[in-house]
Amino acid sequence: MAAVRVEAMLAAAEEQEAEKRRSITVEKELELEYDLGNLLATDRNPPPAAALRGAGPRREALLQALARDNTQLLVSQLWELPAERAGGAGGPLVAQLPEPTFPLPREKPPPKPRPPTRWEQFARLKGIRRKKKTSLVWDEQAKEWRRRWGYRRAGGDPSRAWLAEVPAGADPEEDQFARLRREKRERVARNELNRLRNLARAHRAGSAVPAAPLHPTGHQDRDELRRVARVARVSTASLGRFQPRLPKEPAEPPSRSGGKKRRFEPLLGNLAAERSRQLELLRDMGSKKPVLDITRAVNKQLRQEEAEAAAANKGKKQSKRGKRGRRQQRPG
Repeated sequence: MAAVRVEAMLAAAEEQEAEKRRSITVEKELELEYDLGNLLATDRNPPPAAALRGAGPRREALLQALARDNTQLLVSQLWELPAERAGGAGGPLVAQLPEPTFPLPREKPPPKPRPPTRWEQFARLKGIRRKKKTSLVWDEQAKEWRRRWGYRRAGGDPSRAWLAEVPAGADPEEDQFARLRREKRERVARNELNRLRNLARAHRAGSAVPAAPLHPTGHQDRDELRRVARVARVSTASLGRFQPRLPKEPAEPPSRSGGKKRRFEPLLGNLAAERSRQLELLRDMGSKKPVLDITRAVNKQLRQEEAEAAAANKGKKQSKRGKRGRRQQRPG
């Protein structure tokens, strides 16, 4: 009895091992095409058409088995790739995927090219080519390499210098340091205004709806400058949330729609109201008696009567002019 039990246990163990091997071994007439970079496997073997006819548990079981076999083949290919431990010896095993070969379609259309600025248009017209300059230059005063522009640039900021030269013909009593600081603030404000104009011009060129005419030559009034600043602010991806504010600018950044926010009803909400609206629309479409808008009809009738009265008055005036002209011509 003991020998029979041992043989039965060995047979059961061999059967379990064979079942495990069958679970990871998949045989296909045609090999699958793999794109491991996209984790894609393409099966060109035709499925049994008889089993896929109709809907039922047999069809679902066949599809699940087919998906399971193809996934097993894909996972087997992934295990053959070179792998390494992420984060040290105790980290997870990570496989190095190759470059994808199957081109996947884009979810969104490609971005439109940025419209050229006024300087780019002028440079293209005059044939001016941009010469690339190095960002670092040698500063003779500090005896080191410094940036060409920006903070701690070569030569230093004239408004922060300890000595300021008085220009020829200037008032000797004028504070030159205050003049330099004032000129710097004016340059910063002028550069910011030019940046806002460029953004507004690019936004207007890229929009399909023609915007109001702007004059980027210094002839704007207060309303046009406010509109330019609003358009330039909402042209950024954050709707101007992180842009520095101008003096006397509202605290809340304006929206793209000019303060008017569209409201849409939820897709899944009050089903009874949706049903009543649809039934009312179908009732109006199916009724032989048209829906009469009393206000619109009265306004139309009033406009028609005014037009007829104006035409009658115009005819009377012309007839009076003709009689007066004939009376004047009789004595002659």
